[in-house]
Amino acid sequence: MGTGYRVLLAVALAVALAVGLGVAASRASASTSAAPVAAPCTAAALSAAYTHVDSVQGYGCSDGYGYLWMTVGTGVAEVGVTEVVRYDEAAAQWVNADRAYYCVAGRLPEYVNRWGCHSN
Repeated sequence: MGTGYRVLLAVALAVALAVGLGVAASRASASTSAAPVAAPCTAAALSAAYTHVDSVQGYGCSDGYGYLWMTVGTGVAEVGVTEVVRYDEAAAQWVNADRAYYCVAGRLPEYVNRWGCHSN
C-alpha cells in the first residue's frame, strides 16, 4: 500500500469521524432541552392536595396522573374515598383531577383509569 493511499485513507477516516462527532454533538445539545419534571409518586405527595386525610390504603401513578384510596375525616364523619390526581408541573405538586371529567375513556393512562375510576 503506497503512501498516497494511506494519506487518502487517513483523510477519509478523519472526515468520517468529524461528521460522526458533529452528529453526536448535535444530538447531545438537543438532549439538553428542558425535560419534564419527574412527579414524586408517594402517598404523602399525592395526598397533599387534600385536607383531613386519616390514612392512605393504596395509590399509584402513571404519566403525570395518579389515584389514591384514602380515608378522610374523623370520627363518625370518617369515610373511604377514591380520588384521581394530576401533576401540575407549573406548581410542582399534585392537584385534584375531577373524576367526572378525567374518568372518560382515553383521558387517563389505563392503570390510573382502572384503579382510580372504577371504585366507590
